Amino acid sequence: MRILETTKYNMYKAFGLTIKSEIILQELIQRRYSEAADIEIKINTSLKNCFKSRPFEFLVENQTVTFMVPEIAIFQVKDGKEITVSPFEGANQDIIRLYLLGSSFGALLLQRGIYPLHGSAIVIDGKAFAIIGDSGAGKSTLASAFMERGYQLLSDDVIAVKFSKENLPIVIPSYPQQKLWQQSLDAFGISNEKLRPIYGRESKFCKPVIKNFHTTQLPLGGIFELVKTNGDSISIHPIHGLDLLQKLFTHTYRQFLIPKLNLTKWHFIKSTLLAERLPFYQIKRPETGFSAFQIVEKILTEINSSGNNTNTQNEIIVNR
Repeated sequence: MRILETTKYNMYKAFGLTIKSEIILQELIQRRYSEAADIEIKINTSLKNCFKSRPFEFLVENQTVTFMVPEIAIFQVKDGKEITVSPFEGANQDIIRLYLLGSSFGALLLQRGIYPLHGSAIVIDGKAFAIIGDSGAGKSTLASAFMERGYQLLSDDVIAVKFSKENLPIVIPSYPQQKLWQQSLDAFGISNEKLRPIYGRESKFCKPVIKNFHTTQLPLGGIFELVKTNGDSISIHPIHGLDLLQKLFTHTYRQFLIPKLNLTKWHFIKSTLLAERLPFYQIKRPETGFSAFQIVEKILTEINSSGNNTNTQNEIIVNR
């Protein structure tokens, strides 16, 4: 069991935010102490003694999100500026960081008005392209296949999208790490010997992205939804209209917090902007076998053939 490592504080960078943390976050990029912090992560051992809720129930009060992971910690996210962790005795630090960088940051991004998609983002021709889908669809594996071809990663698991003054969607880099299943590591010829397994998932590992991580924000050029099917072929086709809006809601990270944070209208407006301005495709892939490299070719062909123009057909349908 690995006990939580703490420090007076360290400075980190993730999702375009400077983070001051009492918890050591080895996944993140360290920054200089002289920088002003956007977010503070701190430890409060007494919070667990006064907070009562059901396991994994997310309570929202005055824009403060609090939830409990049994035998691990209480996590509290306040005003998009502060995350408090109250660990239980003997709690595993890997699981604490898992929920800190996952659910806690998902809530914090929503509080800050940053649109979080569940997926990976890669860089193609100076633009970010989002790969979204259900858990296990193969999003990280597909992003790795792009990196094998020399493309860069912007984000894994949570894609942070902000909007410019002109309402153009922009993807903010997260941090240089991926989560890959053993099957994917085998396909890429990567040994798991030096990789840290994700707690409770002995066949899934945290893989640092040493090279091919893009550190500056880029405009979002398009969205690809990855879906597994029982078929034996790969297909790609555009998604339009209300179906597109529903898919954007479904693949928003921790979307159940949207109504609790009174963000339903905000999320609908931003989703409509994405639907109007971006091409959106669904990719169906076989449930069995390794098809990531073939999908890369299909995506690149689609992007090149369309010229990555704004999807005007989407705009017409959504506005009706």
